[in-house]
Amino acid sequence: MPKCVLAFSGGLDTLVAISWLKERRNFDVIALAVDLGQGEDLEELGEIALRAGAVAARVEDLRESFYKDFIGPTLKALAHYEHGYLLSSALSRPLIARELVRVASEEGATHVAHGCSAKGNDQIRFEAAISALAPYLKIVAPLREWEYRNREQRIEYARAKKLPMPKSRVTGMNFGYDLNLWGQSIEIGMLEDTSRPPPEECYSLSVSPLYAPNQPEEIDIEFREGHPVGLNGRRMNPVPLIEKLNQMSGAHGIGRTDIIEDRLIGFKSREVYEAPAATTLYAAKRALEQMTLSRDSLQVREGLAVAYGRCVYNGQWYSDLREALDMFYERVNKNVTGTVSVRLYKGVATVFARQSEYSLYTVGAAAQREQIDNEAAE
Repeated sequence: MPKCVLAFSGGLDTLVAISWLKERRNFDVIALAVDLGQGEDLEELGEIALRAGAVAARVEDLRESFYKDFIGPTLKALAHYEHGYLLSSALSRPLIARELVRVASEEGATHVAHGCSAKGNDQIRFEAAISALAPYLKIVAPLREWEYRNREQRIEYARAKKLPMPKSRVTGMNFGYDLNLWGQSIEIGMLEDTSRPPPEECYSLSVSPLYAPNQPEEIDIEFREGHPVGLNGRRMNPVPLIEKLNQMSGAHGIGRTDIIEDRLIGFKSREVYEAPAATTLYAAKRALEQMTLSRDSLQVREGLAVAYGRCVYNGQWYSDLREALDMFYERVNKNVTGTVSVRLYKGVATVFARQSEYSLYTVGAAAQREQIDNEAAE
């Protein structure tokens, strides 16, 4: 039988997809589960996939690659989409697509599959990336084909097939999450009504700023050429640094976003995100750039950050434009090195000090300029 590699999250949709691809499309399904910092037991996901009917399960810890190849370049650019979204979910799609292509090549698969619906941006991100990397692979999107139109029908199917899904994924799921190292998106049906606030219980990475500690926490973040390399005087690799900073910033209610977003597929939607570490790192790096970059470089960098964010959001990671932008930001960040002091307090990350050997700031320069101007006027 032909082989199909499925991006497997362990959620209801991809669990049902294994059985559906096997039963309806006669595929030998190879499940690919990747660790991008979502905190799940990948070995358990692999076992679940096998019990659901996959002929093989590949599990990969890709956190280091996620930072090096995707988060790091985006942080260098301070890229964003419509100001409020720091691209956590959008960044993971080209990485997963790259791994689908790699595993398909290793396994001799002719097809790859994803669990995206026809209503979201991710179907385009996955398929654009796969087509750019391996146009010969055929793409299957079960959610666009099968007859199960709502969650209840898929749960009924899973139970009928005795699929081994954890109880937490079947019951009590009022919210949908897409979590990785860089943050998470939260899906809540009730927020179709834009007059209603997100319920506090939907957040899992941060406390409410209203109930955050009454005492601020002051931290030091060290950067080298635009990358975070130290926290509070301790040198750290970016992945554990971000994991620690997610905990610290989240404890102070930092990183929540509730925006009306223009989706790639042509309509506005309300989106709720949490990105504690990313929010703090953006604030700190922006302050360091203000000290180490020229005015013209800052102005160009800020404008291109919007273009970079659109590349990520629109599924254009594997494009000449994104590669060209990376070359610009690689050069601009050569001197973005130093230490930034940040105060975490009640939902806000506030920079209060910074230092750099590449600082373009001269102590007293403004006062000297004012004195020269006054003398010239006299």
